[in-house]
Parts: sequence; C-alpha cells; structure tokens
Amino acid sequence: MLDRVFGNRYRLIEKIGIGGMAEVYKATDEVLGRTVAVKVMLPQYASDPTFAARFKQEAQSAANLQSPYIVNIYDWGHDEADNTYFIVMEYVRGTDLKTAIQQRGAINKHKAAEIASQVCAALSVAHSYDIIHRDIKPHNIMVQPDGNAKVMDFGIARANGSTMTQTGSVLGTAYYVSPEQAQGRPLTSATDIYSLGVVLYEATTGQVPFDAPDAVAVAVKQVNEQPVPPAQINPAIDPELEAIILRALAKDPLERYATAEQMRTALNNYLAGRPVDTGVEQPAAVTRVMGAAGVLPVIGADGAQDGLQPPAHTAVMPSVSSASPLNVRSSARAAEEQKKKKNRTRAAVITVIAVIVCIAAIAAAVYFLMPKGEEKARVPNVVGATEQEARKAISDAKLATGAVSYEAHATMEKDRVIQTKPSADTEVNRGTAVELVLSSGPEPPKQVEVPNLYSLSPDAAKTKLEGLNLQPSNGGERFDATVPAGSVCAQDQAAGGTISEGSTVTFYVSKGKETGVVPGVVDQPKDQAVQYLKDAGFEVEYAEAEHSDKAVDVVIRQTPPSGATQDKGTTVTLTLSLGPESVTVPNLAGKTREEAASELAALGLFVEYQSESVGRASQVDKVVRQDPAKGAAVSKNSTVTVYIGTMPDPGPDPDPGPSTGGSDDGANTGGGSGTGGGTNTGDESRTDATTGS
Repeated sequence: MLDRVFGNRYRLIEKIGIGGMAEVYKATDEVLGRTVAVKVMLPQYASDPTFAARFKQEAQSAANLQSPYIVNIYDWGHDEADNTYFIVMEYVRGTDLKTAIQQRGAINKHKAAEIASQVCAALSVAHSYDIIHRDIKPHNIMVQPDGNAKVMDFGIARANGSTMTQTGSVLGTAYYVSPEQAQGRPLTSATDIYSLGVVLYEATTGQVPFDAPDAVAVAVKQVNEQPVPPAQINPAIDPELEAIILRALAKDPLERYATAEQMRTALNNYLAGRPVDTGVEQPAAVTRVMGAAGVLPVIGADGAQDGLQPPAHTAVMPSVSSASPLNVRSSARAAEEQKKKKNRTRAAVITVIAVIVCIAAIAAAVYFLMPKGEEKARVPNVVGATEQEARKAISDAKLATGAVSYEAHATMEKDRVIQTKPSADTEVNRGTAVELVLSSGPEPPKQVEVPNLYSLSPDAAKTKLEGLNLQPSNGGERFDATVPAGSVCAQDQAAGGTISEGSTVTFYVSKGKETGVVPGVVDQPKDQAVQYLKDAGFEVEYAEAEHSDKAVDVVIRQTPPSGATQDKGTTVTLTLSLGPESVTVPNLAGKTREEAASELAALGLFVEYQSESVGRASQVDKVVRQDPAKGAAVSKNSTVTVYIGTMPDPGPDPDPGPSTGGSDDGANTGGGSGTGGGTNTGDESRTDATTGS
C-alpha cells in the first residue's frame, strides 16, 4: 500500500502502526507539503456499516477538540479503489506510553503525574463537548521528545447519549475498562477517570492493577476486587500520589474525582508540593451483591437491609461490590469503632454471608460472560506489526498469543511480524493460540577478503574480483611513478580487508610517469623558488650554501638547469647564497705603499691611495692613516683607503736677485726627488693592491 495516494493528496510513505481495525501510515500531504499520519481502516471492516460509521464518528468526535494534549484531526474520507475509509491526523513524533513502560518498567513518579495531568487537560476539553473517550490506555498516550503527552485514537469515543454503541456492549481494553464499562452500564466522564487511574497505577508500578489469563477474568476483577495499594509494589510512591490513584480507581463513579479538571488540580498540587484533595470522608462501606435471582439486600454496618431494584438495562457483568479503595481506607476507623460495638457473633455471621454471596456472584458472572460452545474467531492480519501491536490485535480478536519465534527476512524490518500460524483470516475456535514469527532482519552477507590488484592488467583485476563475487569498477587512469603504464596502480578498498559479497571495488590504471619542464629559479629567494618547483611537480633538496655577492638565501645555482625535461617527482638541487664573505682589515700603519698593497691583496681587498702632509721625515712615504680602521670587518673585494705621508710645501724662496749665469740649477725645485716631492701633495691614485703600481 506504500506510495498510494489517498484523497488525491496524502501519499503513504511508511507503515508506523496497526490497531484493532486500522493501520496507521506516515504520509506526505502533497498540497500543504507537511508530514501527517493517515489511519486506514482494515479491509475486513470497511464493508461493515457499523465500523464505517464508528470510523467516521472518530473523525467527527475529535475534529473540534483543540488542545496541545490532543492529536489534531485534519481530514477524513472514503477511498473508492479499495472501498475503505481513512482519517488524516497530526503526525506525532515520539513513543506511546505503553512501549515506554514495557522498556523501562515503572517510570519516575513525578513524570507519571505530569503526563496524567496533561491527559486530564485533554479529557477536560473532550468532556466539555460531552465526548467520552472510552479507551484511555497507555497505548493511546503518545509521549513526545519534549516530554509532553498527546491523547489519540477517539476510535470508540462517542458523544454522551449517542446510540452508536449498543446497550450492553463492552468496548475498550479489559485491563483499562471501568467497572461500569465492563458491566455494560451507561457511561459518564467518570469512566475515563477510572481508566486514567489504571494508566497512572501502571506507570508508577510497572504493572496493571488487575491481571488474569483472559479478558473475561480481568473484567471480573475490575468489578469485584480492590487493587493492591501501589506503594506496596513501589515504595517510592508518595502517599499523596497513592491517594490520587486510589480515588480515581474507586468502583463507584460517584466516589472518583467529579471531573478530569478536579483530578488535574490534585495532580498539579502534588507536583507543586501543595495539599492534595484525597476526597471527602464517606459513610461506612456497604456491600452490594447480586445473586442469580437478582439484587440481594444491602447489608449495612448495623445489619439493616435496603431493598434495591435491578438496573433497567442489561448488564454484561453484574455488580458485586461498589466499595472503592478510597472508601475502604477513609472509613476504616469508623468501621473499626462500629465493630467493637457489635456482637462478635453477629459480625462473624454477616462476614460469612457476604463471602458466600460474593463467591456465588463471581461464579455467576464468569458463567454468563464465558463464551458458550465452540465460538469462532478469525486470525487478524498482523504482518508488519510489532509484537506488542500483534498481541493486542490477537487479544481483541478473542484469541491467545502462542510461541514467538524469529526468522531472517530480506525486506521486513527487524522485530516486525512476518507471518502468523495459523495464517491471517483463518477461522479458528475462540481462545486458540496464534504463533508469531518475527523478523530478525536480513541474513548478514558473506564476507570476503579484498584481493591485491596492484600491477595487474585491468582485465585480470576484473576477473579476480568477479571470482570473489565482488563488483569491479575501473576508476580511470592516473600517473604513477612506480607502476608501468597500463597496469593497476591503486584501489579504493585496501587489500587484505574484508567486505560483503556484492560490494564494489574500484581500481585505477597507471599512465606511467608524468614529465614536466624544470622552471628556472636562479636569483630567486629560497621560499619562492621552492614553491615554483613544487607547483611544477618537483621535489627540492639543497647543496652546501656558498658566499657570493647575492643576498643571503638567494638561489645562485640549480641542478637540473632551467628548461630541462624531467619526470615529475624528480629532485632539483638548489645552491643558496651565504652573502659576501667578510675579512678583518689589518693594521697598515708605518708600512710602505708596496707593503700595504700586498697585505690587502692577500685578503682579497682593493687599495686606494691618498697623500697626507706629515711633520717628520720618518713618516714620508709610509702609511700614516687608513679607512676602514684596523680591525674592522668588511666584505671581500671591498676597498681600503690608505694615506701616504709627504713633507709639507716650504713655501716660496726669498728673492735671490737677478740671475747671473742663466744656469737652470735649482730651477726645478719641485722635481721628483724622494725628499723634495712636496709639490705633488695633491696627487691621488687608486691602485690595484695586487700590482702596487
């Protein structure tokens, strides 16, 4: 049925539940684009006018109920293709309270009280419209991820006074029905309060107050027996909360909370730590019993008898006791005082009579309610349901759940029903045990070891994979420096690992080594050169750095050279500059021109000469000053200026008078003698220190 479209707008996408007469699907509203839940009536009920009318009534009953704690009803309709009916409602995320209890047992008492308070709020809205839910149970209470509850499934709800349900019929689940519901008596909103009391009892203790092998026996207990006080099962339950639960479970509807709102107030007071309304003290308890011939007298505390008339309607289960747990507890002291005043013999007689009559009444009730003869029932179709859902559907069909087994299934979700034994729609006797076969999920696929495909040809790799029931996939070619062209060089699943049969293994084929042109990086800074080479697909290493006239870490050589064609991944060797080499300037003071030049040349330095007048003859033609000074650190090939001493110019001679001989003796006073060269004081020259010229 998945992917079906109902009402030309609701497309079913996932089955999420099954109930007694309908299946529930998650669906998409293709008009509004939102997720909804669609409840579809089971085919075997669609042709029954009674069920169809009840299905429609559910939509009508809940459509106008606006509460944050009630699942909203959006639409309903009839699908002519399958001649069935559907209801469209709010899609609620979360889990039902029954599942939560089954998984965890008793839940936190305060959380249980909070959920019950929210259910009371929902019931208050419904009761204000004179609508009785009639099927309050944890299965119909959804707990959302935020912890808030929503009441759903008004499938058997009806307006008070409606004649939809025949007088005397029992609807709902036996574990949660009220005594008056089990007896077929007219119902009021008090029946929902009783059912909620059962839910609260189960939520706080982890078990229902009344249990028995079959629904009839459970219903008998609902009418006749008092529940074990919940605190005896779970001592963590506070007396105030226990009092609320027991008042809700009173057999007499008049002794329960008058309204759902009153019960909600009591729960909220408990949660807030305020005083809790536990009910008004009642008169001493009385016992009403019905024998086979009709209603027996009421035996009061003083032995007086009140005549009672049988009810006008036909009861499915006759009333045996109207005493509620609350009355029993609240009147215990008064009864005890009265007992002391009575004759012990008289009290004993009354007790014996009451016990005998109760036993007779219970036997009569069971007799009238037990199916007569070999009544038949049909096995419901629960394929796809959870175990809990299947058990409920089987119980609702008056059948029992038999053995539960598991089988692997390729498509059915784990823990969902695959089949029943007997199969669905088989007619069997009531009470027959129906076996459930649940899915354990699909068979795990066989695991195989991934083969090593390296260096194989593509055809050989494909054959090897197919032989292991694996799917081969050629991912294309890629360059590889180690595997020859045309052979497998890589695979996406590691060799030696394990994968499932049928899995795909992708392999890649080598195109051989990739080549490229080495870029030129000489005169480039180190970091920039390395980036260029790596971007081109080459690796880098360094030779020993050398001194040069280039800045530190500038490339001065590369191998292979720029423009060479090499395999990608080849290493290019770079020689980096250490910068110019430095030397220490020597002390040249007192040295001759030639000596200074020779010493500087040995250090790789150039020399430049300057003349400087001196006052002593010993300093003439000797170095008297230098720049840079001795001890200074300079780069090789730097120039050192040396100053050579000369005699100062003596100035012009006194007038010697006229020449007498025309001789040129002394006329060349500025001649180049070693002692009289002062006329050349401005002489400047830069001489290569290696020649001394």
